[in-house]
Amino acid sequence: MAEQPESVAGIAELYLGNILYALERCALAMAEEGKSSDAQFYRGIGRLLAEAHGRARKGDAGSASGAA
Repeated sequence: MAEQPESVAGIAELYLGNILYALERCALAMAEEGKSSDAQFYRGIGRLLAEAHGRARKGDAGSASGAA
């Protein structure tokens, strides 16, 4: 059985796609309720998470290619 991450960061990374999906669903519901500023706030959180993940993956790819 695969070992589960124990840190908040590890769990968040493992379930990032699910978290981003949930944030967008939340934002969509808020937008439909006329709460556009709240929807923007939650979309902003999703954007920050996605961008941070992208930067981390670029860093991992850079270190892997330099290891040869």
